[in-house]
Amino acid sequence: MTQGDDVISVCFESVGEVRVQDLADPVLESPSDAIVKVSVAGLCGSDLHPFFGREVGLDSGTVMGHEFIGEVVATGDDVQKVAVGTRVCAPFTTNCGHCYFCDAGLTSRCINGQLFGWRQNGKGLHGGQSALVRVPHADGTLMKIPDGISDEAALLLGDNLSTGRFAADMAGVSSTGTFGVIGCGTVGLLAIAAAKQLGAQQVIAVDPCRPRLKLAESLGAMAYTNAEDALSQTKLLTDQRGLDGVMELVGLPEAQRLAYELVRPGGTLSVIGCHCTPNFSFSPADAYDKNLTYRTGRCPARHYMNLLTSTPNISDMDLSWCITHHFPVADAVEAYRIFSTRDDGCIKAVLHFD
Repeated sequence: MTQGDDVISVCFESVGEVRVQDLADPVLESPSDAIVKVSVAGLCGSDLHPFFGREVGLDSGTVMGHEFIGEVVATGDDVQKVAVGTRVCAPFTTNCGHCYFCDAGLTSRCINGQLFGWRQNGKGLHGGQSALVRVPHADGTLMKIPDGISDEAALLLGDNLSTGRFAADMAGVSSTGTFGVIGCGTVGLLAIAAAKQLGAQQVIAVDPCRPRLKLAESLGAMAYTNAEDALSQTKLLTDQRGLDGVMELVGLPEAQRLAYELVRPGGTLSVIGCHCTPNFSFSPADAYDKNLTYRTGRCPARHYMNLLTSTPNISDMDLSWCITHHFPVADAVEAYRIFSTRDDGCIKAVLHFD
């Protein structure tokens, strides 16, 4: 397609409903903007928060999604680091690249940042599940995809791969401890992979979905479908102490509570799941009684994209197993149905625009 054509996009309609529709071309609104022609866009677990109604306020008609790769087709006058024709990927938030938080590596809290795929009361930024995407602060947001990096790795870099490593780092994963992962969606599985790469000898994984647990086992984790078995195995492995660190990647109170029960006194909870409830599932007194370290927050994905692409073996990583389902964008409604219900062993679904 060329600019000037109608742009096929996947839009939020209401809880439980998305639609595929043609929208007008996005345009450069600032000299720091770029327009990206998308080749592949991913469906992420956080896309399901408004889809299921766990997060409220998303405007009907908002283009969904925040995972995409493609080619730059237009740039504003101030854009210096990417040119028309550059193959790029992006984090799930825009980043100016020069504020205090960007300089500190906390790019997800950029003072000029916006979340792709979130518009509320007419304000915000459309997402990446569209044939053309406007990218503000293109120099700080977009990354030129290095030679040798697969499409799968490039797509996952912008969120899932970076967030999995971030979860492991926040949990303090090392070669001397025993660690846990609650929730074996794409991010949870990549957190297991990151933990193993960082030297973890023993990782306990918990998820009710057996196809996901098979993948967890293939990555080297001990996998359990229920909390009781995970707790029993933890006690056996740790002489009753509990796990040194637990990564919680679900975002539900039950998962948070299980993480608390699994972690040892003096251990660390790394909470990546997006919690939409106002209260913790354990009290400040509970945390005090365990000398607990609780770490949470949005992954600074743009910072981690730099970190991970500097890793010598990034181009050798086979990440094709992460993406189990491929759909043309015209079939996005079916993609959301399968992804949201986990039908057919779905781990991750992507939309193709070519």
